[in-house]
Amino acid sequence: MSELLPLFPLPNVVLFPNVFLPLHIFESRYREMVADAIAGDRMIGMVLLRPGWEQDYEGRPPVYPIGCSGVITHVERLPDGRYNIVLRGLERFRIVGEDHSLSYRRGLVEPLVEAALTGDDRAAIRRLRTKLEAILTHARDSKVSDAKIPSAMCDEDLVNALAQYLDLEPLEKQALLEHPCLRARAESLVELLEIKIIMARTPGTSKVVN
Repeated sequence: MSELLPLFPLPNVVLFPNVFLPLHIFESRYREMVADAIAGDRMIGMVLLRPGWEQDYEGRPPVYPIGCSGVITHVERLPDGRYNIVLRGLERFRIVGEDHSLSYRRGLVEPLVEAALTGDDRAAIRRLRTKLEAILTHARDSKVSDAKIPSAMCDEDLVNALAQYLDLEPLEKQALLEHPCLRARAESLVELLEIKIIMARTPGTSKVVN
């Protein structure tokens, strides 16, 4: 990961390691960011805007300090200068400073290495995977969610993919990203989905897992 990383702040997108994210780039400053990234190491850091970002969106509104870097794996430049790109998440980082010399933001970042998993951790994650499979199967039967779990996907990729792709609130996804290890992320994801299933069953509440 580059020490000075281009930052792409959005109000509703959280990227997780080894998960793919398609993006449509239309603002001039982020077109410049993508062009520079393509000419360099193809790296971009996704970060979530803090609430209240609307008041200063064109400037430098506050972001959460923990994000995830991604490498551009696919790029399509449209005739009008916009881009369609695909990022693959690489690793989490923490912003320790910002550089504002360009039209887009760049962060001085430090990588956040995921805590190593012990044998007990891996066994617990396997049990949590079984819970996730049961929860999502029940949700499909209850027409609460149509998510399906690919049996061939490894545990780490599965947890991160569900955290990114399920219809969760951006702040819920941010909280999942900030967990220091996969086991904690999996435990929180199970708890979150169990709560949402209960809420979906309760009369007067809206459907929250889609």
